[in-house]
Order: sequence, then C-alpha cells, then structure tokens
Amino acid sequence: MITYSLGLKNKFRGITVREGMLFEGPAGWAEWSPFLDYDDATCVAWLRAAQEAAVDGWPEPVRWQIPVNCTVPALGPERAAEIVRASGCRTAKVKVAEPGQSLADDLARVEAVRDALGPDGRVRIDANGGWSVDEALRALKELSRFELEYVEQPCASVEDLALVRRHTDVLVAADESIRRAEDPLRVRELEAADIAVLKVQPIGGVRACLEIAEQIGLPVVVSSALETSVGIAAGVALAAALPELPYACGLATVAMFTSEVVAEPLLPVDGFLPVRKMEPDRALLAAATASPETSAVWEARLARVEVLKGSAE
Repeated sequence: MITYSLGLKNKFRGITVREGMLFEGPAGWAEWSPFLDYDDATCVAWLRAAQEAAVDGWPEPVRWQIPVNCTVPALGPERAAEIVRASGCRTAKVKVAEPGQSLADDLARVEAVRDALGPDGRVRIDANGGWSVDEALRALKELSRFELEYVEQPCASVEDLALVRRHTDVLVAADESIRRAEDPLRVRELEAADIAVLKVQPIGGVRACLEIAEQIGLPVVVSSALETSVGIAAGVALAAALPELPYACGLATVAMFTSEVVAEPLLPVDGFLPVRKMEPDRALLAAATASPETSAVWEARLARVEVLKGSAE
C-alpha cells in the first residue's frame, strides 16, 4: 500500500490536496481514496471497489472509447471559459450552488461556459444538493436559457428531487441520492430522476454499479470521485461495460491535478478517453508518496475499515 498526496489546480470540495492509497493485486493496480470527511462505515464500499480492481478485475468492455465532459469548479467566468477551451470536450459540467456564492455567480459562470462551447456544445450543472426546492426551481428558471442538458442533484433529499423534477422541464440527474443512500432504488420508486449518476468507488465496484444500473432502469452517466488515473480506469471500465451509454461521462478529472502517478494519464483526446488499465510510473509514484505522518493516518484508517468490512461479510 502506498499513500499518495497530489495537489489540485483549483479548490474542489473544499480541498487543494487529494490523498488516497494505491496497491497492486493479481488483476492489476487499484485505488482506495475515500474523502477524509467520510466515516469508516461509508468507506467500506470504497474498499470493496478497490479490492475488485486488484483481485477480480473488470467485465469485458463493449466499447473502447468513452465520451467525457470537462468539469468546471465554482470559479469566475473567465477561468471557467479557459478550462472549457483547454479541455477539448464538447460537454461541460459546471458546479453551481457553491456556499458563499450567489445565483448571479452561477449565471455568469454558466454563461461563460456556454459561450466557450458554442451553441452545439452541451452544458450540464451540478448543485451537489445545495438548493432547497424553491431555490432550485428559481435557479433553473434563470439557468435554463443556456439550454441545459440536465441538472445534477439540485436538492439533497430524494423527496425534494422528485418535487423539482415535477416542476421543471430540465432533466434531473441523481448522484448523492444513489451513492449515499441506504436504498438507491428509491430514486426509481419516487420517479425522482431522469438520469442516474454512478461512481465506482462509493458504490462498491464496477459490478455493483452494473447491478444498480440494471435495477434502476435509467440512462447512466459514470462520474469520477476525483481519483488518479488508476482510479479513473475503474470508472472507464464501468462506462465501457454498460449496454448503452447515451451521455458523456464525468471522468475527465485527471486534468484537475497538478501532477500524476502514471506516465500517460487518462486525459481526453477530442473529448474521449481510451479504455485501458493503468500502472503507476515508479518515479512519479515516489514523487507523489505522502509524508510518513499522512501515510500513518491512512494506514490506520484502512485497518479500521478492513475490520468493518470483514464483520459485514
């Protein structure tokens, strides 16, 4: 197990440094990188996903390249446009509802992204559950003039998601309401979403995601949990194995790091990622290795989560 620590070009989820662990098994390299604010119980699914990658490998792909969106953090409009133009992607996911920012900030950012993409590009927004129902409906009424592809997780609860969906023409995607829910299929029962956003680590692996996709019966967008190329490869494997893939996936987040652990990172070319496994470069991995103090924190965390995982099986 190697603990990594990599800088981010811009603050994301309140952090400027991403940490996690990498290890190799008979099927290849794997990543375990639950965010530090997650409790141990939540991290069990992330460990299942890592062990699947290292020990079992992934299902055979049905496609060999994956369309992806670029991700635009809650930045000013000029920087947002720069990120879009540099990405080469024709779809952009824009963060909105950032604490401390206003709807005017969101409007300026989304407008800049729309202008950078042009009329043929696709713009989707992600509120991370940051709005109330009234706030979501008011914001979507204003933002819909930019021809949104969909809004991801406008409100925190599944019930509120369903209310928003019934009162807007903008398609609604569920993320946290699936990956952080005791019953991810409640989204289907309440008809709360048009699209399911699936992330491999939080849900417990590629096969666990494929099972949910089949049961929930919605089009799927595969998204990252801000991993290195090693972890992103698992998301790519899921996207490659889905029977249908009607939307671009949120897997082009490696560009958000200041450095990487592989020599040829999973960066999009003309808006697509290739389907392939990743193996860290020895020198890059050494440069990314965290301090002994940080490594000790992660090793202790892993030991606790392994105990929880064992007791649940």
